[in-house]
Amino acid sequence: MEFKVEKNEQYALIELKETALTQENYADLEKVVRQLFREGYGNIIIGFDSITELDGHGISIIRKANKICLNELGLLIIVTKNQEIIDQLDAAKIEDLTVMPTVQEAIDAVYLNELENDFQSDEDDEYDHGEYGEGGAEEDY
Repeated sequence: MEFKVEKNEQYALIELKETALTQENYADLEKVVRQLFREGYGNIIIGFDSITELDGHGISIIRKANKICLNELGLLIIVTKNQEIIDQLDAAKIEDLTVMPTVQEAIDAVYLNELENDFQSDEDDEYDHGEYGEGGAEEDY
């Protein structure tokens, strides 16, 4: 499988140079995704611009990668404008899969997700430290 990987502090971008993600080559993408996870990437963007054929094996690796990204509070984002591919991905009902038309929009989504995670983490810390909702005397209510 031909592809190009670009790594950034927040995400990894895999640009597929194939026309199909099928039984013949899905294992190559799986290896790349696994390596990126081992390197600590929870946000992965996969450029599907050249993909015109997607079978169950391709959908399976997308489903696995998406689950791992979500477990890491990250995102798996598929970048495509191909409506047939989008329809296939929708039909697969992959939980919380993000599909964007451009790489720039995908990058923006990663940064927004990171901000939301940071904000949520800050809120959790405030609750943990008792700044909100700490018990008071009954007469305070």
